Amino acid sequence: MSAAPPSAPTPQEPVEPLELLQLGTDADEPCLRADAARNRARLLEAAARLVAERGADGITMEEVAAAARVGKGTVFRRFGDRTGLLTALLDHSEKKFQAAFLSGPPPLGPGAPPVERLQAFGLAALRRTADELELQLAAEPGAGRRFTNAPRRVRRHHVGLLLREAVPDADCDLLAHTLMGQLDPALIHHLIRQCGMPPQRLEAAWVDLVDRVTGSANSC
Repeated sequence: MSAAPPSAPTPQEPVEPLELLQLGTDADEPCLRADAARNRARLLEAAARLVAERGADGITMEEVAAAARVGKGTVFRRFGDRTGLLTALLDHSEKKFQAAFLSGPPPLGPGAPPVERLQAFGLAALRRTADELELQLAAEPGAGRRFTNAPRRVRRHHVGLLLREAVPDADCDLLAHTLMGQLDPALIHHLIRQCGMPPQRLEAAWVDLVDRVTGSANSC
């Protein structure tokens, strides 16, 4: 006697949004003096520019200090070491991205239909990853933490919430993992750098995937 087919997925109960999660522990950032805050911003801007030009492995604290026109000691006092600097740089980028999709203007932020927000989320994520690909690859957690690190959980949770609005009868938890797979930095690196695909092709594929998953392509 053959086993009964698996039952259809049931709509998930609404879940409370996660708090805005951060990579770093910059609790003292709001209390920085004006000159210290300016120095920090200049250092992060210089570091981002150097990482984009040379990759995360190709920069030193001394080069960042020179590019930001501050003393070398300022970099070490503020970030501790090169790892601390790169973590702060990624944290800064992640905070801005989270703020944009959680509370920014539509269609990325609240106020637009869920399908439009899903499309805008993926496009923003793809463009951000393409702009800072070397940094994101350097910060990728190991296999054991890949799906549990805080920023990835926030993004997946956000995609899941939008899916629950758009396709409430789907298994939105697993579907969120599927959609997030297309935004994986390692995959984007492979497609753009190794396969030579233009970023616009990845963006068009994301919009097409969201339309197909949510049934929007059939309703046009």
